[in-house]
Amino acid sequence: MFWFQGNSMQLAKSSFGLFLRNLSASKTTLPVLTLFTKDPCPLCDEAKEVLKPYKNRFILQEVDITLPENSAWYEKYKFDIPVFHLNDQFLMKHRVNTSKLEKQLLKFEQQGATD
Repeated sequence: MFWFQGNSMQLAKSSFGLFLRNLSASKTTLPVLTLFTKDPCPLCDEAKEVLKPYKNRFILQEVDITLPENSAWYEKYKFDIPVFHLNDQFLMKHRVNTSKLEKQLLKFEQQGATD
């Protein structure tokens, strides 16, 4: 009886380990959506609300362009925020274009599925 339980426990441990390895292998890295913003920014707040239905499909990174270390972004985008980059590539500005965002997210997800 103990021998059987011991082997069953070992089998369960190895199955669980295999399950965890497969789970982590199948996990794809989410794309990074960068929001160039400042405080206050009512248009940015509005844009973040529009993004909520997509929040599980990307990692949102906010960059405050008014901080000294972001002065280059300030010079580039001071009249255009909110501005969005997807994986360091310009995506859109002023407003969230949901069709453009959806298209780029699908493209990224399809690439991840074929890798």
